[in-house]
Amino acid sequence: MRLLVLLISLLGWASIESSIQAQAPKDSKDTKVKITYDQHIMPILREKCLSCHNADKAKGGLDLSTFSKMMEGGSSGEVVKAGDISSSRLYLLSSHKAEPKMPPNSAPLAKEALDTITAWINGGLLENSGSKAVAAKATADVSLVSIKRGRPDGPPPMPELRKPRDTTKVTPKANAVVALAVSPWAPLVAVGGPKDILLYHGETMALLDVIPFKHGMPTVIKFSRNGSLLLAGGGRGGLSGKVVVWNVKTGQQIIEVGNENDAVLAADISADQTQIALGGPSKMIRIYSTKDGSLVREIKKHTDWIYALEFSPDGVLLASSDRSGGLFVWEAANGREFYNLRGHTAAILDLSWRDDSNILASGSEDGTIRTWEMENGAQTKAISAHGGGVQAVKYAHDNRLVSVGRDRTPKIWDAAGNPQKNFKALNDLGLRVGVSHDAQIIYSGDWTGEVRASRITDDVTLGSVNTNPPAFADRLAVIEKLFAEKQAKVNQAKSDLEAAQKKLATLRLEFGNSQKALTDAQTMVKTLEANLPTLKAAADKAAGDMQAAQNTLKAKEVKVKIFTETATKFKTEVDAAKGNDELLALFNQAKTQLDTANTELAAARKTLMERQSFVNMSGPKYIEAQKNLTTAKTTVQTVTQAMPLKQQAIPATEKEIPPLQQKLAAAEADLKPVASQLELMRAQAKK
Repeated sequence: MRLLVLLISLLGWASIESSIQAQAPKDSKDTKVKITYDQHIMPILREKCLSCHNADKAKGGLDLSTFSKMMEGGSSGEVVKAGDISSSRLYLLSSHKAEPKMPPNSAPLAKEALDTITAWINGGLLENSGSKAVAAKATADVSLVSIKRGRPDGPPPMPELRKPRDTTKVTPKANAVVALAVSPWAPLVAVGGPKDILLYHGETMALLDVIPFKHGMPTVIKFSRNGSLLLAGGGRGGLSGKVVVWNVKTGQQIIEVGNENDAVLAADISADQTQIALGGPSKMIRIYSTKDGSLVREIKKHTDWIYALEFSPDGVLLASSDRSGGLFVWEAANGREFYNLRGHTAAILDLSWRDDSNILASGSEDGTIRTWEMENGAQTKAISAHGGGVQAVKYAHDNRLVSVGRDRTPKIWDAAGNPQKNFKALNDLGLRVGVSHDAQIIYSGDWTGEVRASRITDDVTLGSVNTNPPAFADRLAVIEKLFAEKQAKVNQAKSDLEAAQKKLATLRLEFGNSQKALTDAQTMVKTLEANLPTLKAAADKAAGDMQAAQNTLKAKEVKVKIFTETATKFKTEVDAAKGNDELLALFNQAKTQLDTANTELAAARKTLMERQSFVNMSGPKYIEAQKNLTTAKTTVQTVTQAMPLKQQAIPATEKEIPPLQQKLAAAEADLKPVASQLELMRAQAKK
């Protein structure tokens, strides 16, 4: 079913021009008269509209029987917007300025009726004479004075920390990844879910925000070239289509354009942020102004559903492709055809411009990626990329291409289009692909709803998410449990590493001590062996001197004995022969000799004591030196035998350290994104 059918039944108008003219106030142009729903709009709607759009039927989800219900809008969204004629479908359809034209198969409403509706909308959608006007929604001017090539100044736009929001709907199974975009300058990935846009951190894959897309299922997501805006297009198949633009940092919706009668399949915002292009089953490219949401132009050239649209980075060109393999390049300023590029033989599902705007890449169901130069519109490369069909292709800032297709294998190609790497196969059909701002991570989404982040250098999976995340409370509980598990692994890895490092330090210390002990023992052996002869000679000499002193002492003792006996004899004789001078002289002589002998004996005894002291010193020194030499030689032998085992243990333990360090680093790296995500979620919970 197309939106045309829905809106015909939604409004249910047919040939009411005469009644509208009769009921329109003659003074509707008088700004002093309050135009109200009750007095002026309800009579216009009552005759033909309420039969289909009342509380009982409400075709298309729209009930016009009361002011409050009318303000709620229908399944296609709002019907009127205060102060905004260009976005009020009630006026656009009834004036035949947009499809489907109302009343069907009839002329537009009379001018007076349209003036009444216009006055009511511009007057603030008054319900009655006592109501206050609804404030008109201001239109944000996001246009840029100039297009800056390369990275914008300042920090890259990232979502501000705000209160967590749950998804609009949690489904039993994740939906296929039909919409995915990667910020050109920030670690930010946008994924389409049922009625939501999910913003994930590009490195930790933490869910940063959920942006509701009230118009249905988003089928296309794009970031503006400077990364400050997020665009999403989609809707309800066969019913309605819209394109909405948000501020990435604040999450505030700032633009809403399009009134398609089917879901929008392709959309983009120009590099200068002045134009939004959209397309889909209508086969029509529609260009809207971002300033006021007005329709700028329509390009009718495609003969089949439009599947992809993308403005060139310099804002000069717009490329579009369709289901039948049609590929066109248009002048963005005026919509004139620039090139009609022929080569693909099946639907072209994705387009991507190289940063310099000189090359356009296209991916097709015919299995090829083709590149086109913009100087002459010639094909520069045809890559047989994915068997069964290419689903998505994107240029990285380094001019490499990433792609995915029906073969489930994400791939990367060098700037010349030569294959560089095939990544691990996805769970199912690959649908979307993107590449990080620094060309280090490839993001691929598949039919099962998984979005996988893989490091380009080694194909390590950094994380994966899906289009159907649980409620915030459930996700917080899961991440807290996961954090505890990964923290335990970090703690264990750290403990194992510290134990090995302690063991190694102990072995090195013991080996060092053994080396010192061996050196000291070897030095002692050398010293003792050098000193031992001297010590022995000293001991031998001391022993000889003591023996000589002993002999001398004995001789002196004999001499003293003889002189004592002689003196005693002479003393007896002198005493017996008193006055015998000759005997007295002999006695005195003998006594003198005895005194001399006693003196010599005392000296001999002293010498002997000295010689004994030398013996007491030199002998034990020599004996101690011999003992120490034996001990030192034993130490040298023992340490020499033990050292090889200790020396061998060190390298073996050293080899244990790097794997344990790697294990710890891996555990910490595994913990880091979880810790960051937990920190973020706890901060969100406090909002």
